[in-house]
Amino acid sequence: MAAKIVHGFSGLRALEGSELLSAPWLRVDQRRIDAFAACTDDRQWIHVDPLRAAKSPYGGTIAHGYLLLALVPALWHRACEIREIGSVLNYGLDRVRFLAPLRSGSRVRGRFSIASVRASASGLRVALHVAIEAFGSEEPVCVADAIFLYRAPAPIPEQEARPNGASRRSSGAPRRARRSSTAR
Repeated sequence: MAAKIVHGFSGLRALEGSELLSAPWLRVDQRRIDAFAACTDDRQWIHVDPLRAAKSPYGGTIAHGYLLLALVPALWHRACEIREIGSVLNYGLDRVRFLAPLRSGSRVRGRFSIASVRASASGLRVALHVAIEAFGSEEPVCVADAIFLYRAPAPIPEQEARPNGASRRSSGAPRRARRSSTAR
C-alpha cells in the first residue's frame, strides 16, 4: 500500500517541493539479485557467488548498482499511488551515484523529494531526487534524479462512459418497446 494517494495531474502538481518516504521496506535478497543477473547477463561473482564473495571485503554478495536503479519506480509507487492518470513512463535519470554497496538480504526504501512538476506536450514531467536508504545505515546507498512522464487518461468513448452501456439517442428518435423472451 502506498503511503500517499494522489489524484491526477492537479495532485501531482501539489506535491512539488514536498518529500515522501516509501514504505514498507523492500528486501533485496539473493534470489532477487540472481534474477537480475540472469536478466542482464551480469553474473560477476561479487553478485552471484556467495562462497567467493564471503572472502571479499564485503563479506558476502552485493546487489548490482543497476538493480538499485531498477527499483526506483517500485519504491516510488510504495511512496505514492497516482490515480486518475493514463500511464507513466520512465523518462530518464540524472546525477546517479552509488555511494555504498548493498549486501544481499538488506532492506531498502526510497526517500523522494519532488524537485519539479512541469507540463510537456505529451503529459506531465515529474523530476524527483531519490535517496535509496538501507535499513540500519546512516548514509544512502544510491542517489539519483529520476524523471517520470505521466500521461493523461485516454478519453472514454461516450457509449462506454454511460453506466449501462446504452448509446445516446436523438431527442426525436422513437423508443422501441423491448420484447420479453416470454411474450410471443
